[in-house]
Amino acid sequence: MKHRISRRAFLRGCGLLAASAAAGGLTSCGETKAKDGGLPQIVVGSDTYPPYIYLNNDGVPAGIDVEIATEAFRRMGYSTRFEPIDWEQKTTLVESGAIDCIWGCFSMDGREEVYRWAGPYMVSRQVAAVDADSSIRSLSDLAGKTIAVQSTGKPEEIFLSGSDPRIPQTVEVLSIENRSVQYALLSCGYVDAIAAHETGILQYMKDNSVEFRILEEPLLVTGLGIAFAKNDTRGLDEKLTETFAAMRADGTMKQIVGKYLPDPEKYLEVDALEP
Repeated sequence: MKHRISRRAFLRGCGLLAASAAAGGLTSCGETKAKDGGLPQIVVGSDTYPPYIYLNNDGVPAGIDVEIATEAFRRMGYSTRFEPIDWEQKTTLVESGAIDCIWGCFSMDGREEVYRWAGPYMVSRQVAAVDADSSIRSLSDLAGKTIAVQSTGKPEEIFLSGSDPRIPQTVEVLSIENRSVQYALLSCGYVDAIAAHETGILQYMKDNSVEFRILEEPLLVTGLGIAFAKNDTRGLDEKLTETFAAMRADGTMKQIVGKYLPDPEKYLEVDALEP
């Protein structure tokens, strides 16, 4: 069964904890136009997902995806601006031309025919996490429990589709509009588990000094990519994929990812992903 909760409704219930979790959101357009005057600009639509994209202490977009995007588009002859978007409206926004692409720890799996894709540029594990003292040890233990996921995200699709035999049919799925709120829901004890990118969960634990336990069996191991509209004929998806390969070859990708994550090589093993 699926339920939805708005960010506003949750903030009333969980107060300061959720407000703190959401405080790192992209609340400005993040003018990251490069100082390369005169270059055409690419508008990147995203929302907050540390360590991939977030606002630093100066209110400027930062993170893995910000650095990779800025460098990759620079090599292609573009400056970059990061635009905060309603994640649920991402497809409409890119198809309408309001943004040029969707970039923000975005899983390609199952969406191959929805967009034109650049990538994969990184590997990510989608996982479930519970409170450190929880009795839940495996996906099968989620029977009769409530799990929070981001609406329109891959974990939501996995839990609602009923296609994974490891997941009990009796799991209650709570879909959240804002990614950061699901972590606060688990911290508050309002849900039994959450599901998200493993790196995002680890970053939240680090930033907020909380301890969750990540279940050993992943929901999905997938490639991360950049989505362009199906009717976008500029060829940016192909050029960006070629640029990613060059950045892996010259060590730029490893250098960027290594600033944020230990053992960066394992996140760059895109050639090992199943086709």
